[in-house]
This record gives sequence, C-alpha cells and structure tokens, in this order.
Amino acid sequence: MSQYPRVASFKSVTAFREHLRALKLSIECDDTILSAPDSPLASGLDVDGFQISNRWVIHPMEGWDAEENGNVSELVRRRWRNFGRSGAKWIWGGEAMAVLPEARANPRQLVINDKTRDGLARLHDELLATHCAEFGTVGDLLVGFQLTHSGRFSRPTTTGHAPKILYRHPILDSKFNLPEDHPILSDDEIARIVDHFISAARVAEQCGVKFVDVKHCHGYLGHEFLSAYSRPGPYGGSLENRTRFLREVVAGIRATTSLKIAVRLSAFDFVPFCPDPDQQEGTKLGPGIPEHYESDSYEYAFGANREDPVHYKLGEAEEFLKVLRGLGIRMVNISAGSPYCNPHIQRPALFPPSDGYQPPEDPLVGCARQINFTAEIKKRFPDLVIVGTAYSYLQDYLPHVAQWAVRTGRTDAVGLGRMVLAYPTLPSDTLHKGCFESKLLCRTFSDCTTGPRSGLVSGCYPLDPYYRRRPEAQELKQIKAKFL
Repeated sequence: MSQYPRVASFKSVTAFREHLRALKLSIECDDTILSAPDSPLASGLDVDGFQISNRWVIHPMEGWDAEENGNVSELVRRRWRNFGRSGAKWIWGGEAMAVLPEARANPRQLVINDKTRDGLARLHDELLATHCAEFGTVGDLLVGFQLTHSGRFSRPTTTGHAPKILYRHPILDSKFNLPEDHPILSDDEIARIVDHFISAARVAEQCGVKFVDVKHCHGYLGHEFLSAYSRPGPYGGSLENRTRFLREVVAGIRATTSLKIAVRLSAFDFVPFCPDPDQQEGTKLGPGIPEHYESDSYEYAFGANREDPVHYKLGEAEEFLKVLRGLGIRMVNISAGSPYCNPHIQRPALFPPSDGYQPPEDPLVGCARQINFTAEIKKRFPDLVIVGTAYSYLQDYLPHVAQWAVRTGRTDAVGLGRMVLAYPTLPSDTLHKGCFESKLLCRTFSDCTTGPRSGLVSGCYPLDPYYRRRPEAQELKQIKAKFL
C-alpha cells in the first residue's frame, strides 16, 4: 500500500493546497473552475499563424490496437472519435505513428506510409466530422500527426525486441539484455531513416493535417540522438552533431511539403530507476531507486545533472530550444524522461505499471517538477508556443492547476494524455459547464500501460465501460494481482 495520500482524499481546494505547501511545492491552484468565456483555458491562441479557440491539447499516445500491418482499426477510430468530441482545439498527433514497420514500439502500433495513407486520411476525416457535429466548426481545430522511430525500444513483432541503438548504454544495454556485439546504427542507416521521416510527412500532408511532430521524447530514437555524446561521427558528440538528424528531417519536410513542424521533447532525463530489491516482497514491486552506475559523471541522460543525475539542469534544454527557434519551429510540447526507464518523472502515478516500481516520491512532486520546468522554459522563450505536460495525476484539481498555469503564463496550453482515455470530454465539460464528473477522472491505475505491455489492447479498463466489458479486463486483473 502506498505511503502517499490519494488525491481524491483531499475534499477541497484548501485541503489540496495545504498538502502542496506541506510538500513545499511551488505550484498553485485556482479556487474555482471558470467556464467560457471567462476561463483562461477558453482564451484563443495564435499557434504559428493558426488560431485555436481554447488552451486544451490532446497529447500523442502510443496505441497498441492497430491492425497487425500498421493500418487503422476500429479501436483506433473509436479513440480518435473521442478526441474529436473532447472539446480540445489542438490535437497533437493523437498517437505516435511509426515511419516504417520495423520502427514500431509494439506489434500493434500505427504505421504511416503509402500503404496506410487511405486509412489515416479517413481517420483524420472522422475526427473532424465528430468535432464538427459536437461543436459546429473545425475552423479553429489544429490537428497534426506525430512521426516516430522507436529506436532502442523497437519491438515490431511478438517475438521480442529489435533495438536500433545509436550508442552503447551501460545500464540500458544490460537492462534489456543486449549482447555486446549488438550493432549500432550506421550513418547510412540513419540517412535512410531520415528519408522515411520525410516520406511520412508527405503522407501526413496528403491526409489533410496541418503539422507533424518530429518526436524527440521518451527514450525513442529522436530523444536518444540528444544524449549521443559518446557517438563518433556526424551524428554524435557536439550539439550540432546531435541535432543533425532533426535538421536533416526538417530540411526535407520543408523542401517537399507546406506543413508546419513541431517537436515533443523530453527536456530532461534522469538515470534509469528500478524497484528496490530490499523492499520487495515476492513478486510485489518495491519503491524505485536509481540504477547503479560506475562512474562519477553520468553521461547518458540529456538534461540531467551529470554529477547527480536525479536532478535536471536547464541549460541543455535551453540550447536545444535555441536550435528549434533557429529552424523556425515554434510549437514545442515539453515532457520528460522515459516510460521504460524512469516513469515517475515522465507520468507521475500512485500505481505502477507491471514493469515499473512503486513511486519513490509523492507523485505530486513529479507533477510540480514538470510544471515548474515548463514555466522556466516559457519565461526564457516567450516567442515559442509551449504545451505543458504531467497534469493527469492532479485528478480532481487538474482544471484548477491548469487554469492557474495558463492564467499566470507558465504555459500556453495544457496537454492531456491518459486522462482522455478515461474521460474524453473533460475539456468540454470544464469549458462549457465549469465543472466535471469526478467518477470519470483517471486515477492513474496504469492499466493503460500494464495491459498493452502484457499483449492486451490499449484502453482505460477501470473507467471506460467498453473496455471493462472486454474479456481482456479479467486477464488484466490476474496480471496485476501478481505484482501489486
């Protein structure tokens, strides 16, 4: 049982605020949820020349329920219809789309290429139609696709991992059982991957979206480039080299499409964590502790303090954002860490996924860490349009904190991920009613991760009746019973 109180146990804004202060967290929450047009979340925003009419964003997530060939399934269409009726005016990718089949993070992830183009175009059209039916217009709705290569975490078939790595990592190579002779991506292979990103962007434009996100977060290939300090040659070492992949992809997209370009960024990372073996009982997970590493300076995490890699340094993210600014990229979605290595900094939760660990801190600390980091970025880069992350764990006080963060200029917009799997219409309810249904809120049980990691389709099994009725729901309960 967790030592940290559940958010639902705080029965008022005052009680929640007192807990934040007891934790010495420098985040605040507004006393009441304002509805449109008075809410700061209902104010318009210029996004690189496109006008959206509210500040809610749907984050890209990793789907585990496409067809085996990477095409759109009915489960994917259902999720995207929910995005359309959410009321959010910025759909940042919807979900990650692999630029080639072997780049998938799981065997049921969407692929974006000429073979899947028609299905993706219909998916986009269905989202627009649903949104228009609910809200009367799509003229203020900004939709893009997220392009990804899973890199080190590629798992395109059910037979196991097929990692594509940029350098040897002393912890992750061992953690994921990579042999010493596992090949490193060559410069020529990287050039071919660049071509696939460019081709995928052309497909995205043909599907009708307004922008593409060149993914640089969560341990996947774009993110791993940023920590390729030890890689020799043109794609490693200096910041110029570590951003060469991005710059080549951007140049190719600009040369062949008229799309806007965005980047979702893990702006800081920590050393990987693992369950504390001294506090583990049988198969029950212990609280997270940093993995052991040999050197005095940890040189494998972008944005980390190398001498103390459980804290961040702002400088590397600043330098990268200057690169984005120089490339004319104004849309930046700030995230952190990796779900495979240190999920407590990436998506704070009270209940861990099956391959995780019990939280090593009150999850609200993780929320505050990302919210405050994002505020620092926004202060330094007022010309960029910044989307904030790590709000779902705030649960009953998510709208209060989101409203405060936008009102005080700490972020331009607030993104929702797993929350909209449980409660798709939270943005619409808060904007149009000034309230929400507490029973629908995501309580971060991590079933939407544990299920897929065990080969089940993705969805919110505890709260979405559609998934609760599926046979996988019982299987998931048996899986969870083994480690919680």
